[in-house]
Amino acid sequence: MRIGIIGAGSMAAALGGGWARVGHELLIGARSARSARELADTINAGTEPRHRVGAATIAEAIDFAEVALLAVPVAALTELLDDHNERLADRVVIDCTNAFQPDESAPDGATAFILGEPAVAERIASRATRARVVKAFNLLAAEVWAGEDRVFDGVRLAVPFCGDDETAMRIVADLAEDLALQPFPAGGLHRARYLEATAVFTVGLWFAGLDTRAALPPLTAAFAVAD
Repeated sequence: MRIGIIGAGSMAAALGGGWARVGHELLIGARSARSARELADTINAGTEPRHRVGAATIAEAIDFAEVALLAVPVAALTELLDDHNERLADRVVIDCTNAFQPDESAPDGATAFILGEPAVAERIASRATRARVVKAFNLLAAEVWAGEDRVFDGVRLAVPFCGDDETAMRIVADLAEDLALQPFPAGGLHRARYLEATAVFTVGLWFAGLDTRAALPPLTAAFAVAD
């Protein structure tokens, strides 16, 4: 599959490097030609991909892509969508972004975040109206996706994802499986805001040194009686 990686940061490196290793064709597009080339060179040197990873402009990467990964800061999305919303038409667009900002009301010494906007994925879909947007890969840091560990306490690491297009959802599920991850379809794109809120909440707890697994029992112990 042809994947256009938009961005050249740690998430682009983690996901792009993994997909290159299993044989997907990649083109890195970034505002900085130097950054795009450096990331492409790093992936080519470190993964021995079946296809050489190339570097290009953002427009060229989108034109090349069947799937476009938006791995840019949320602050860069407005300009990107203004410039390329028509170009994104008919592409599967994976949004892995999070609109985090510091929680100014947090007690001194505590690390916490809030959402800078309530629904990034919905904004992307409302601007790039013909794109098939899927929210995915936003729940964990790039370092986790880049790591080799995939099983924790006997359970394979999962990727929750949300979208409205069934074909796009299947493609993203396959891309998660390609990274040895377990795909968790979590509903339509209107539910992506809950996935974004989950990310900001759990990351804040992790930064505070709290293990979020303690709040979420395994499926066999999770039950409720209907009222």
